[in-house]
Amino acid sequence: MAMTLRLTAAQTEALRRRAQEEHASMQEVAKRALTEYLAAHDRRTPLDLVLDDEISRHGVALQELGRWRD
Repeated sequence: MAMTLRLTAAQTEALRRRAQEEHASMQEVAKRALTEYLAAHDRRTPLDLVLDDEISRHGVALQELGRWRD
């Protein structure tokens, strides 16, 4: 999917410098930065992913355990 990203002159220059330093295109650097940002701000942790799977697999048993009282 194509999109237009409007940057300030300072942002463009910083991106250009970073791309040159990494021997990469500006697009590659921007995409990598976006990927890293999204991963760092993902609200789902590995534990959430495991719990989602296990709760769906063992939901009935967990409900029964929740009814037990001492």
